[in-house]
This record gives sequence, structure tokens and C-alpha cells, in this order.
Amino acid sequence: MSNTGSPVHVIGAGPGGLATAAALRARGIDAVVLEKSPSVGSSWRAHYDRLRLHTTRRWSALPGLPIPRSYGRWVARADLVRYLESYAEHHQLEIATGVAVERVERRDGEWVLHANGGRRLNAPVAVVATGYNHTPYLPEWPGRPGFTGELLHASRYRSPGPYAGRDVLVVGAGNTGAEIAVDLAEAGAARVRLAVRTPPHIVRRSTLGWPAQANSILCRRLPTRLVDAMAARLARISVPDLGPQGLPRPETGLYTRVREGAIPVLDVGTVQAVREGRVEPVAAVEEFEGDEVRLTDGTALRPDAVIAATGYRRGLERLVGHLGVLDERGRPTVHGPRTHPDAPGLHFTGYSNPISGTLRELSRDAERIARAVVRTTTA
Repeated sequence: MSNTGSPVHVIGAGPGGLATAAALRARGIDAVVLEKSPSVGSSWRAHYDRLRLHTTRRWSALPGLPIPRSYGRWVARADLVRYLESYAEHHQLEIATGVAVERVERRDGEWVLHANGGRRLNAPVAVVATGYNHTPYLPEWPGRPGFTGELLHASRYRSPGPYAGRDVLVVGAGNTGAEIAVDLAEAGAARVRLAVRTPPHIVRRSTLGWPAQANSILCRRLPTRLVDAMAARLARISVPDLGPQGLPRPETGLYTRVREGAIPVLDVGTVQAVREGRVEPVAAVEEFEGDEVRLTDGTALRPDAVIAATGYRRGLERLVGHLGVLDERGRPTVHGPRTHPDAPGLHFTGYSNPISGTLRELSRDAERIARAVVRTTTA
């Protein structure tokens, strides 16, 4: 039994939820993890096969259990799923699968979690950890419903096999779009184009063995202008100019873009594929008409398939939107150990996209949340 008399309820059995439950358990606080899917790490199970972490094994481990060295420095998607399964078992976490929490309400000094099947779960403290990439976002391009080619969000892409010999347009030049484009080009797609609205900063995943993540951690507290200048100098040395291939260097500084929410693209073959013409950058998508995709520069394309790497929404409005804890973008106004004045005991973790690495920050948040819960329950 926890110090609160009833367990903390953690919504979501991804890395953030599991880490928080483990940190609570280590401090003698009972926690129950509620997961709508049949198993832990459901979002990681659904990612494309090629995916590897862009953060190092060392800085991706959750509290209390290292990631096995045998998984390598850049952990594969399937290995991360195995690690999350081992993590839950190692910490003997109590996980209730098949429980979809639909709404959180405050009543009589406690949190009431309304779940599927008419269940009502009461908890003095609740942690929302449903994930940054929760709800796939597909823009409402004009003419999209009438497009006669294949159109899918990147969340439904698994492997390049079905696209061999086909003309594919990947929309969105973030990490997901860039990596899917390379995956397609390497596996025999007839033609791969990458629609780019804003040219991304491209950073080598490591240079002479030094990971880009280390630079990101060191630079987090430095002035934005200084980091912008340092990053620009490093880019000129380490990343060739792809302007002649249609992917110019960004005009806005790297850290300025990060503070606007745009994480740099970690190079896992993008630079070489663009230089060799296997991935062709093109203008952003403007509209669809029949079998055509029209770009902002007036070009009309007729791809066999369009894969939209256009991001995700947090999907928190139905769950907690009525509590006044979200900003205009649907993100929590408080994060980690802090709680909203009108929502005491309601914590959020995993709703930022930090340059220093999501898993690293989830681990740090887990410890902070656990310490905050201990303070409030023993006061």
C-alpha cells in the first residue's frame, strides 16, 4: 500500500509511464499503469521496421535498468520494445492492459478516471503519459479526398517492400520523412521525391564517435544566438551543401528552430541519397486533383503513392481539455513535477520534443514526479 492509501494511476505504458511507475515504486508509492493496448510500448511496436534510436543506448535507458550492450549504440525499434518488456518485468510493475481512460475529472479531492466498460477509477494522484506522437495528423489539403493514388500517413508505413518499382512522394522533411525516403530509395522504389516546406537542419548522428546528442545536452542552457552560430559553423564543416540538389541550408538558426519546435534531422543516409539523386527534394504540397499532386512551385506530379510524414497531435483534448490545463496547441501548460493550480496531483510527462533526447528527459521527469508525489503525500 502506498503512502496515499490508494495507488497512483499512470495513464499509458510507454517509456514515460513505465519510468514514472518504476520511480514511484522505488520510493514506496504504489502505482498502477493503465494501458489501452494489449502490451507495453504499443507506439514503438507500430513504428516502421528500419527505425533506430537517434539517441545513444546510454542516454536512452530508463531509471533502474540499463539497456543491454548487445543492442548496440543505436538501439533498433524491436530491441527497444524488448527492453520495455524487460523493464516492466524487472521492476514488477502493475500494468492493467485493455483499459482505455477516456476522461479525467476532479471530484471530492480525488481524480476520477472514466475508462472503457463503464469503469470509474479513483486516485489521489494521476500521471498522464499517453505520448507525444499520439494522434496522426494529415493536413486537409484541397482535393485530398478525391486523390486516386495511394495516400497514407507515415504511422501506417512499415517497410519498403510494397513500394518496390513504384513512384513515391514522401511529404515532410523531418526525421521520419527523411528516413522513410532513404528506406524506399535503398529498397528499390522507382523514384523517391521528398516534399519540403521548410528546409531542415541536418546534423550527423555522430562525428568521430562523438554523438550529436552530447552536443545537444551541453548546449541546452547556452544562449540561442551562440548555439545558432556554433551549429552553423559545424554544419559547414561536416555537412555538404545540398542547395544544388534542391535542399538549401536553412536561413534560421538551428537552436532558434528548436525553440520553435523543429528538431534537426539526424543523418542516417539522407545526405548521400540526396547527393546521388536517389532522393529528390521538391517543393511543398499545395493541393490534390485526381491523380495529380500539385506543389507550391506549380509543378504537377503523378506519384503512385504519397506517404505523409506530417506529424502527430497530442490528442489530450477529450481526456483533460475541460480542466483548463492545455495551451492553444493542445499541450499541457505544466510538465513533470509541477501541477496546474486548478489540477493538484495531475502530472504530465512526455509532451515535449527536447533536442537532448526524449527518453533521457522522460527518465529525468520520472524521478522528479516521484519526488514531488512523495513530498505531497507525506506532507
